[in-house]
Amino acid sequence: MKVVVQRAKRAKVIVENEVVGSIDHGLMLLVGVTHDDTVEDAAYLADKIVNLRIFEDENDKMNLSLLDVKGGILSVSQFTLYGDCRKGRRPNFMSAAKPEHATVIYDSFNKELREKGITVETGTFGAMMEVDFVNDGPVTLIVESKEK
Repeated sequence: MKVVVQRAKRAKVIVENEVVGSIDHGLMLLVGVTHDDTVEDAAYLADKIVNLRIFEDENDKMNLSLLDVKGGILSVSQFTLYGDCRKGRRPNFMSAAKPEHATVIYDSFNKELREKGITVETGTFGAMMEVDFVNDGPVTLIVESKEK
């Protein structure tokens, strides 16, 4: 799994002109799943992300986690994170998991986040979505389960 983690002042996702998920403060996540990802990978990344110390404390040091600041998560599935652009000009998406597998892992990831007490909003898996958010900092990180 690969997740782009972005600290957000606010975020929302729109499908067919309707807001389907939004948060006021927390993390905007773009979540990619590949073929060999497991529910264990999802659990590892959920724990890693909610405990990342990327929010400022009273001394303006990145020392607080999402749990500490009681923020929410907007989680959006993003198969294009596994796009390979090394050859030619058209990305190859062969490393992205098929929807049947990706939905299981993505749903497991979001379930793990919720079980940690986090409010989790999502987009609509497989839909064309508009994602609108304000990156706070800006702070943007990439975390991967294969890096554990």
